[in-house]
Amino acid sequence: MTTKARLVRIGNSRGVRLPKPLIEQAGLSDEVELDVREGAIVIRPADGPRVGWAEAAAELAAEGTGLLDGPTPTAFDDDWAW
Repeated sequence: MTTKARLVRIGNSRGVRLPKPLIEQAGLSDEVELDVREGAIVIRPADGPRVGWAEAAAELAAEGTGLLDGPTPTAFDDDWAW
């Protein structure tokens, strides 16, 4: 679906009003990511927080890597019996 739009002034910036059907079709929400590629501005849904963390943790577990550093004892450990 190709749609024309005008750039509108928003303070010192410019913006584009996106038609609701385009927003829904692209799966956009309130937060988006913008990229410039080959002279075009690409708008895509923003990745949520911690995207990919579960896969990375599973990969570390499969490799047996676990934590980057071993546990470091502190004065707190002297007061407690584990």
